[in-house]
Amino acid sequence: MTSREPFNWTVVVLTCQHRDSVYAFQRELEMRQQRGVLPPGALLLTVPDPQGRIGSGGATLNALLVAAEHLSARAGYTVVTADVLDDAHILILHTGRDFPWDGCNRAFCWMPTKTTEQCIEGPVCCLDMLLDCLSTKVCIGSPPGVWVCSTDMILSLPSTQKISWEGFSGVRVLSLPGDVCFAANHGVYVTDAAGGVRDIIYRGSEKKIRSATLPDGKVPLVSGPVFFSRSVSEKLLQTHVTPPLDGCTYLGMDSGAPPLQISLFLDILLCLCSESTETEFVNAERPGCSSPLGPQGAAVKSARSVLWRTLKGVPLSLVYLQDGQYDYLTTSGREHVVRLTQAGAERETLSHIQDLQSVSEGSRVINSVLEGDVRVAAGAVVQHCHLQGPIQVHSGCLLSGLDLASSAYVQRMPLTSNIILQGHRVQLGELKITAFTVFGACDNLEARSDDPASTFLNQTWSQFYNCTGIQPEEVWGTESRACRSLLDARLFPVFMPNGGPVGLEGVSFLLGGSGSVESWRAAWRLSLSEVLSLTDQQGELQWREKLFFSAGRRRAVDTLKGHTDHNLLPSIRAAVLEGQQGELLQTLDSVASGSSSDLGIAARSLACIADVLGCLAGEGQGGLRSGPAANPSWASAFRLLEQGKLADGVQELANQRVLWLNRPDLLVRAARHYEGAGQILLRKAVMSAHDFVFIGQSEMPSMGEWQEVECPARLDLSGGWSDTPPIAFELGGVVVNVAVKVDGKRPIGARVRRIPKPHLVLVSTSGPPDCSVTTETVCEVLADLKDHCQPHAPGALLKAVCVCSDVVCLSSPLSLEQQLMQRWGGGLELHSWSLLPHGSGLGTSSILAGAVLAGVYRCTGRSYDTSSLIHAVLHQEQILTTGGGWQDQVGGLVGGVKVARSRATLPLRVDVEQLCLPQDFRSALQERLLLIYTGKTRLARNLLQVCILMSVYNLLLVHAFIVINAANTFHGCMYVCMYVCMYVLQDVVRNWYSRLPSIVQNAEQLVSNAEDCARACTEGSLPALGACMDRYWKQKKAMAPGCEPAAVRTMMNALQPLTLGQSLAGAGGGGFLFILTQHAQQEENVRQILNSTQGLGDFSVHSVELDMEGITVLQRNTVHGH
Repeated sequence: MTSREPFNWTVVVLTCQHRDSVYAFQRELEMRQQRGVLPPGALLLTVPDPQGRIGSGGATLNALLVAAEHLSARAGYTVVTADVLDDAHILILHTGRDFPWDGCNRAFCWMPTKTTEQCIEGPVCCLDMLLDCLSTKVCIGSPPGVWVCSTDMILSLPSTQKISWEGFSGVRVLSLPGDVCFAANHGVYVTDAAGGVRDIIYRGSEKKIRSATLPDGKVPLVSGPVFFSRSVSEKLLQTHVTPPLDGCTYLGMDSGAPPLQISLFLDILLCLCSESTETEFVNAERPGCSSPLGPQGAAVKSARSVLWRTLKGVPLSLVYLQDGQYDYLTTSGREHVVRLTQAGAERETLSHIQDLQSVSEGSRVINSVLEGDVRVAAGAVVQHCHLQGPIQVHSGCLLSGLDLASSAYVQRMPLTSNIILQGHRVQLGELKITAFTVFGACDNLEARSDDPASTFLNQTWSQFYNCTGIQPEEVWGTESRACRSLLDARLFPVFMPNGGPVGLEGVSFLLGGSGSVESWRAAWRLSLSEVLSLTDQQGELQWREKLFFSAGRRRAVDTLKGHTDHNLLPSIRAAVLEGQQGELLQTLDSVASGSSSDLGIAARSLACIADVLGCLAGEGQGGLRSGPAANPSWASAFRLLEQGKLADGVQELANQRVLWLNRPDLLVRAARHYEGAGQILLRKAVMSAHDFVFIGQSEMPSMGEWQEVECPARLDLSGGWSDTPPIAFELGGVVVNVAVKVDGKRPIGARVRRIPKPHLVLVSTSGPPDCSVTTETVCEVLADLKDHCQPHAPGALLKAVCVCSDVVCLSSPLSLEQQLMQRWGGGLELHSWSLLPHGSGLGTSSILAGAVLAGVYRCTGRSYDTSSLIHAVLHQEQILTTGGGWQDQVGGLVGGVKVARSRATLPLRVDVEQLCLPQDFRSALQERLLLIYTGKTRLARNLLQVCILMSVYNLLLVHAFIVINAANTFHGCMYVCMYVCMYVLQDVVRNWYSRLPSIVQNAEQLVSNAEDCARACTEGSLPALGACMDRYWKQKKAMAPGCEPAAVRTMMNALQPLTLGQSLAGAGGGGFLFILTQHAQQEENVRQILNSTQGLGDFSVHSVELDMEGITVLQRNTVHGH
């Protein structure tokens, strides 16, 4: 099926045979509208046949009347008027007669196929396939009018049909090719050279059928779709007040008119055929039509005369869809089993199978739950069942509608190949029960019992009588042999007068299993025909829905626990749409609370709960999904999660959730807090990186001796975002980056020394020398460090380093002064600096954390290696609650070009491999890499987003501006920018947790491109490296849409002729652009091009030098200042 926009129908009418099915079928239509299968503005109507059998023509006239009446009422008219047809596109679909192999008729027969890019998960029924075919391939371009089609077949068209409607008038039929032998039991059109229809042959002789043969050797089948122009539709509408045709409509019934059966094809369309004569049309006997010689003969003739007078002269043309296929759903069980096993490509459709290996290729399991050892052979079908093994389903079998309680009987039943076993929800008066039927797949339901080829359970009737002791009169009563068919055989026990409903044991006896003929005789029995007429179709659809959501919840558990990339959003939307969110939330709660050994599972489960709440709020309702998550009402749950009490924390979240479900805005805020809770668990999962921090002991430097560290910046050549948790440990991350000096300097550094006074002096300097900002924070007591996990707090990074490096312990009973004196003999003074502008994209904050950690370790007499620093920074950033990945510190702490990898597992470990570059490649790379400060810092971009985002977060905005005013703009801007960056990160993590197919594919491509990039570097290929950089930039934009400002796009387009590849550094949005030029020494050419390009604003070009050393300890001294 396609995923295109549906045709813009004005009205969709579904006719049905049984009046008690109207509500259930109407709900099915409405669900399809909510899933996007039908257009949102279409009027949906389910219309029962008004009385008795009125035929396809009568049902069409009644449906057209009801549609016109509703449109008239909508338009404000007080009577039915044809004016409403002027611009209306009406679709009438007939469900037709009962289908023996599906209690909900052919229209709602589930098929083992799936919709591509499905937004809301749901089944694909024959009705859906027909709607898709009509709306996206057949009806496009058609003028206002009425389309009529039966739902008893499957139309398959390989592409959109180019049907010309220029100059069209009258009626048009669509036909598909068929063989002569197939057409013998159906109808064919006989056409003239101009495409007009001369005659319609129904069940004619082979000779007559061959007269309709077309040049391709096929005959044009009477295969379904019919289009009535607006003018003809008005003529048909007028018949509702014309006796005796008014007997086809509900208005006629309400007025006392006798019912009348009219055929769409052999009455309404036949009178339009060019070879039809009035006498023959009015008086002829035709198969499948009311007889003009029967009890209603006068009414039939009168109705035909009215049709002739009303419609004769209207042109009837044919469009032959030569490349299409037509599959009529016959009553053959064998054909239906083959149809299901050959449709689709997967064994399982919307099901949950505990042991998929037990289900053979070539079998189909549809909307079912299979527990334990349920073996399904090739060529077998299980649909709408909940089974528990051990059960063997043999080839050619169809099991349908069996519940869990039936499994014990099925296990003992002597099932063989080619058996159809069904459970039907039926209503006997006030009693609702499940009736069971069993047939052989090769049985002919309509064959007379005295036909030598007639069978039951794939054996002759005489064999069946001999095996069971049943007599023919007990099956059919006193009916004449000519009326005895399997369809009407009362074989199936449904109720014991003194024992209640009969279960599967009733049909087990028919198969040769347990039971007795006496019990069979004592039971009330029904035929298949009676079972179908008594089917509770609403109950049948409810059973299927129950299975559908049960299987969906089980698949969700498997998805979460198995770390699979299945996108759960469509099933979440479906559950919310059907009001099934309660059980889904309980399931997700259970998975989350039971995942203490793998916090990644728990975090994703909480993210899924957030998605459920977001869906409950409604699309675009309640505010933006990204936002703050620190409401005091949720503090208790968050505290439990921080303490490692997972089950209690999840329960407390659920307790609080109940209070936030009654308004869209509350639901969105609750969703944010669930994402916040997930972030707590995600941080704890990432903290497992601390397992790889190994700190030793060394000599402690003298009091006042500075330990100074410098680091290069980093350029990410490929793979960024794959290092971001949870992607880094669920998919596995790969990043290639390079350590660089900017304008000949290492721009990031720190110095630390011990001081006699037992307090902490924290000094941070940020920005280029000509516009740097320095802040100093002094911590005298432990309380001064408690905001170390709040990124916007003054000196937060330096405070977090002191806590994470065990300089102090916040939970110690000792005071800060006591701890510092006891452990270090005094206090510490920490200085950090970055010469880069804020939002540069060069990995500043993580590299800076690594530099400060290194200085602290050295100052306090501890040793480390670079790998330990990388993992310590990852741990420290979780304490600081800024999150983020591991590639920044890898880029600045390890020199040269390297590839870093993390595997898809916890604990999170990063392995770094320095790449060995050919010497000429290294030189060429250094001569061709340039940095361009775009003048569009990520701060500037994000301020615009902030203006939008903060309209929802007024308090946060006010707070930000207070801070801006208090700190000469800089720190307040950092604060606002930080929050927006967090929101961008939230979006990426949310999309990953949802496993949006586009995000999963992009993440996989990030990883594969990074491996290609590493290979390009080791092989010394500059063009290959440039191609990887270009691909990487596209991947960044896919990961975080909006990260390319217009001015940056202009700049990149202007430079493209000079470059092999280019990308914004980091997550994008501004800051530094780095380019790989085709030729060496292009700095001046780049300046000239940018100076001549309009709309760029301020920019600057900077030289890049590969730094092969990484983090560097300069010297020990006692000099003050930097």
